[in-house]
Amino acid sequence: MLTQNEKLKRMKYLKIENNKGFYRLDTSQDVWTDLDQINKENLLELLKFASAGEFEMDEYKDELLQNPAHNIIYKNIYGKFNDFLKNKTRFQDSAESTYKQAIEKYQLQ
Repeated sequence: MLTQNEKLKRMKYLKIENNKGFYRLDTSQDVWTDLDQINKENLLELLKFASAGEFEMDEYKDELLQNPAHNIIYKNIYGKFNDFLKNKTRFQDSAESTYKQAIEKYQLQ
């Protein structure tokens, strides 16, 4: 049986189904929300999941998204998250090096 951490590592957060895009934030349930309902807070939550573990999403395919609003939203979110995931290590290293000097300076000895 998978632990909650193992489930999070394999979790799909964006999917295409029935010609529409969906996202989910609740990893304990299989509850999906229409992509046109997403807001800034939801995107930030998805970004946290993408930063913390394996973030899966269906590949963007124009022909699978017949709903025009879902097509535009999914295309943009998929592109941004795909770029982030490809460069996640570089982003993390950059953030660590930016704050490394301050952490070392103020670390208790």
